[in-house]
Amino acid sequence: MQIIKEKYFEGERPLYGLSDTILENITFGEGESPLKETQSLEIKSTIFKYKYPLWYSNNIKVADSTFETMSRSGIWYTNNISIKNSDLQAPKLFRRCKHISLDHVFFSNAEETMWTCEDVKIKNAEINGDYFGKDSLDTYGSRENCIFMSKISRNSSIR
Repeated sequence: MQIIKEKYFEGERPLYGLSDTILENITFGEGESPLKETQSLEIKSTIFKYKYPLWYSNNIKVADSTFETMSRSGIWYTNNISIKNSDLQAPKLFRRCKHISLDHVFFSNAEETMWTCEDVKIKNAEINGDYFGKDSLDTYGSRENCIFMSKISRNSSIR
């Protein structure tokens, strides 16, 4: 596996199609789709500052990272993604994704997030924003371990 550490990227699609890579202490500045059509990435301690960071990606692990407000519409059409210990500040963050695992995440603005997704598991999260989980299937979480400050879709199995 290739390792990329302590770099700053900007511009359109700087790491388009990247695979089998560990990204650590990276900042993605202004520029759309920095990791479009990627696969098998481990992303650690990374900051996403602008739009569409992970579209059409597969087998992604994210830890200790931040998706800032302007990274809106950030994770669409992506499958097999896990995010741990991360700050998710952007609205419309997940769309049409499958097999999502979230643990110890904070959604400061989850407005219109997690739409039309499948197989979502949420643990130890705080979710703020309206219309979370619209038209999603098999969304599981526990109110004991999560704080929801949003209107949740009727399709969700969050108890």
